[in-house]
Amino acid sequence: MKPQGSLRCFMVFQAAFFFLVLHQVSVESRLLSIPKPDPNNAVATARWLVSQNSWGVLNTISTDLGGAPFGNVVSFSDGLPNEGLGIPYFYLTTLDPTARNALKDQRSSLTISEFPIGTCGKKDPENPTCAKITLTGKLTMVDKNSKEAEFAKSALFSKHAEMKDWPKDHDFRVFKLEIEDIFLIDWFGGPKPITVDQYLHPKLSKLTTFSV
Repeated sequence: MKPQGSLRCFMVFQAAFFFLVLHQVSVESRLLSIPKPDPNNAVATARWLVSQNSWGVLNTISTDLGGAPFGNVVSFSDGLPNEGLGIPYFYLTTLDPTARNALKDQRSSLTISEFPIGTCGKKDPENPTCAKITLTGKLTMVDKNSKEAEFAKSALFSKHAEMKDWPKDHDFRVFKLEIEDIFLIDWFGGPKPITVDQYLHPKLSKLTTFSV
């Protein structure tokens, strides 16, 4: 290979390398814009997990599998970036089993891990100090003409921009999880007791943070 060709290849490789590094830093900065709460503050940790994540596993009761549980990776948002309200919203189509299942049986749960946020370090996702939460309740369709649907779309599109361009003939609709129970593990010692009211109405004075 000629010297000029080698230099050109090196420069392209170098540019690509720096792009990937800067992209990674940008992603980590976005995800870590709100520090991880102290593990003793279960409510703050629960709200942080939901607001800082953008996807999870949504479980429904399968109509195709005789009532067996069916888990599906889905994108969600609980509000504009760093302004989450705690209620997960989804953009689903009945071409997918999850939405079809919910229309027949609303019982569902959403499981989210701290691991994708990037704050678990080298810990295994199952390590209790790598927080995880399961929100259980009813998966319901939001009235498409309501202000809530308008808010939900803004929340979803702010974190998942490509959703705006998803096929119109797929009839994507907004769904939300009406939370009835919360299961949180963020440290050793078993699940933390949190009521739905505590989760939805956290005391701002207790939203302390924890350095990781």
